[in-house]
Amino acid sequence: MSDYSSIVSVGDHSEWLANRPGAWLRTYVRQVAIADFSAAMVAALAATEVRFGAHPNNRYVMLSLALPLLWLIAVRVFGGYERRFIGGGSDEFRRILNAGLSLTAALALISYAVNNELSRVYLVVSMPAVVGLDLLVRYVLRKRLHRRRAHGECMSTVVAVGHEPAVRQLISELRRESHHGLLVVAACLAGEFNDSELAGVPVVGDIDDAASVVRNIRAGTVAVLSCPEMDGMKLRTLAWELEKTGTDLCVAPALLDVAGPRTTIRATAGLTLLHVDHPQLSGPRQAVKDLFDRCAAALGLLVLSPLMLVIAVVIRISDGGPALFTQTRVGKGGRPFKIYKFRTMVVDAEARLAAMREKNESDGVLFKIRRDPRVTGIGARLRKWSLDELPQLINVLRGEMSLVGPRPALPEEAARYAAHVRRRLVVKPGLTGMWQVNGRSELSWDETVRLDLRYVENWSFALDLQILWKTFSVIFRGAGAY
Repeated sequence: MSDYSSIVSVGDHSEWLANRPGAWLRTYVRQVAIADFSAAMVAALAATEVRFGAHPNNRYVMLSLALPLLWLIAVRVFGGYERRFIGGGSDEFRRILNAGLSLTAALALISYAVNNELSRVYLVVSMPAVVGLDLLVRYVLRKRLHRRRAHGECMSTVVAVGHEPAVRQLISELRRESHHGLLVVAACLAGEFNDSELAGVPVVGDIDDAASVVRNIRAGTVAVLSCPEMDGMKLRTLAWELEKTGTDLCVAPALLDVAGPRTTIRATAGLTLLHVDHPQLSGPRQAVKDLFDRCAAALGLLVLSPLMLVIAVVIRISDGGPALFTQTRVGKGGRPFKIYKFRTMVVDAEARLAAMREKNESDGVLFKIRRDPRVTGIGARLRKWSLDELPQLINVLRGEMSLVGPRPALPEEAARYAAHVRRRLVVKPGLTGMWQVNGRSELSWDETVRLDLRYVENWSFALDLQILWKTFSVIFRGAGAY
């Protein structure tokens, strides 16, 4: 075990241990509030100009001056300034939408109640503009915050409590996804562990030492991972101690990547139980997903056909080989299908595969080489921008694939799947997916499986849209592809 003084010398993060994250967080919340106010002011002035031109009604001038304050109040009421939602996740944006809908309804009801109806043009222009502008400025502020976090700024220090494998995984994930703003600086482990460090993080005690560790290093958050030793009484005692210091407490349930919408709290026989709904893998929602996929694929093929034609011609000219590459992959339910891609390797790449097996750099069933000599010059560029995958829109249009889903597997890969990994096959494979927006080829096999299973267990149409949005950013950067 390590003492507290050793924490100060870990990496380049010692400055965070001297101060709680309140300073930067308060500054960021003030910036967000100013942005909210400014967005509402611009929207109000725009609505007044559209409705009245250069000669506005005095009543609407007063309303336009009051609207920014009303907007700040509405956002505050709906939790838009709660720090656990600021800077990450979709909850922040959802609260802005809820505030906009509620304020619109409130203004309409009040005007009707006092028999002084508001101009419909004013409402139709101002409220959507307020919501749209506010979402935009908050998105810009969030991206700036994420860039600062990528450089180690604006982080909240975390003490991780649990067993060694779970704590190690948490450290790895938070390092890879720094935009969450959490940095593990100390670990309190259950069970036997003789080393003083775990993945570069000092081990400063066992689960009973968590409260004293927080007091000594002034951590902002305690993350309690799945740990049978941390029973109800110990967890309550820890929560009471953290309450005195204002430290956040996060508890991970003993569930595999189950998202919030599938869980509800149920009080049964004096116990608090976590009810887990089954994932929506069939029914009307999947029908909507399939319709959206096919329509989007058809539109994509229509719009991108000139680009695809140019790519095909360039590949043909480069070495005289075929432009398209077809390969058998495993789809939903284990059914095989032919996948279409632009050829990025030499013509005899498949025949040369057996001789290169010993050079495999993957730690799982996948075969990956960072600098594969079979990849052509034009193929490397196509892979970097994922342009080689455009013909898979044909597979989506035919219903063999989805726009978003797990990575399509080769038959020999699927044959080596463990029982839990075969869960990936209960949905259609995707043109993109959580693996695409969280590291692409840089991911280990275990990480790829975990992300695919998380998608299967937590699928929603909103999640699909979120992944599609992130895919464009990942492709634009060209990171993680080889």
